[in-house]
Formats: sequence, structure tokens, C-alpha cells
Amino acid sequence: MAIGAQDYIDQMLVQKYSEVQVDNHDMQESIIPPEEVMNAMSYSSYNLRNYIGLSRRLSVACYGVNTKNAKYSASTLS
Repeated sequence: MAIGAQDYIDQMLVQKYSEVQVDNHDMQESIIPPEEVMNAMSYSSYNLRNYIGLSRRLSVACYGVNTKNAKYSASTLS
């Protein structure tokens, strides 16, 4: 599979649009400094890590409480 114009129509389109500037926006400096973006991402990752850790600890605690309060009854199978 070749890259580029294969037939006459494609060649004409390439020639027509070769001079058109597609990416014509001016590079502007961002309003938000990159350090603040990285700090926000870092805080977000810390929050998620803490949430997962607390969720696991809560799950273990709830499992323990449910296990202690479980009432088992003997059943007879016929």
C-alpha cells in the first residue's frame, strides 16, 4: 500500500491543496502555567490512591463486622 497520489484526480487535489495552510493558528502561551496543571494532576492521583486505600480498609472492616454478626442455623438435608 503506497502513500501518495495514485491517480490523476488525487494528484490534482494534492497540487491544489499543497499551498493551503491548514495549521494557521498562532501559538499562544497558556493562561494556566504547566506547574499548576501538574500539581492538580498530582493532587488528583493522590486523592484517588487514598480513596482506593480507604475503600479497601472499609471493605475489610465491614466484612469483619458482618462475619461477627452472622447467625448460622443448622439445616437438615433429606
